[in-house]
Amino acid sequence: QVQLVESGGGLVQTGGSLRLSCAASGRTFSTYRMGWFRQAPGKEREFVAAIRWPDANTYYADSVKGRLTISRDNAKNTVYLQMNSLKPEDTAVYYCAADNRAIYVNKDSWAYWGQGTQVTVSS
Repeated sequence: QVQLVESGGGLVQTGGSLRLSCAASGRTFSTYRMGWFRQAPGKEREFVAAIRWPDANTYYADSVKGRLTISRDNAKNTVYLQMNSLKPEDTAVYYCAADNRAIYVNKDSWAYWGQGTQVTVSS
């Protein structure tokens, strides 16, 4: 069992930066794939980024490549999403996800989810 708690969301102007954190509980965190998804009002939840274990390979949606960076600190049981050059279209609730064998872009293949944190980018 893994429990996830996101933090770090907020209001930022276009071009600004935020860093989201996801704190995980559970002894096997370090062996899980970790991901970030987002959901804007009236839209489906969509894949943003994922990081694999143990090689820490990363994967990104085309819309965020070069602006968002996922990383993990296994010693702290935490995964991060550094968000730079933010745009109004990045406005959404951001969710952390964990699974030991998820297909990255398929939200239905992730077993564990956090409660989400709101990110709002003003124009």
